[in-house]
Amino acid sequence: MNKKIKTILLLGAFVLFIGVAVFAYNMLGRKVSPQNDIDITQSEGSVSQAGRDEEDQKTKAPDFTVLDMEGNSVKLSDLLGKPIVLNFWASWCPPCKGEMPEFNQVYKEVGEDITFMMVDLVDGQRETKEKGAQYIKKQGFSFPVYFDTKQDAAYAYGITSIPTTLFIDKDGYVITVAQSAIDEKTLKKGIDLIK
Repeated sequence: MNKKIKTILLLGAFVLFIGVAVFAYNMLGRKVSPQNDIDITQSEGSVSQAGRDEEDQKTKAPDFTVLDMEGNSVKLSDLLGKPIVLNFWASWCPPCKGEMPEFNQVYKEVGEDITFMMVDLVDGQRETKEKGAQYIKKQGFSFPVYFDTKQDAAYAYGITSIPTTLFIDKDGYVITVAQSAIDEKTLKKGIDLIK
């Protein structure tokens, strides 16, 4: 093969490689970046059928127990009476870390009227209570953080990906769910549905 043909083939391969890399980068960017166009509308939630209330066909939020920063047990049912924003996250999760500053800002604005449960999914290996607490302290977040050390909350809600945010009304019914990172506008839209 002469030099000219080799050069053309190498140049073609390089252009193809760049094209594939740009495509992959764009696809990954859509999956990781906070979503501002998630359709948060009132729904019956995506929690298991076992929590359904026959009378009005709403999905009752399954109860669970987690630990607060001081190591005290806290149940979701203990916090009912006000609407709840329930967020599942971990300190190793880039999309979780991306949305947390906006959650903290909204918490500062509406935290007296809305209960925030920021639940760190602690597996004891990749995520520990210490890693989660250290991350929250380093970032200076003021919202309440809870630790799912026994995976009780994750199992109750069938969490398979994080971040996941559930919007629960004051009576304990799941109104809607957002799976993936959300921005401030979408968070406020979800909160409006549970007020």
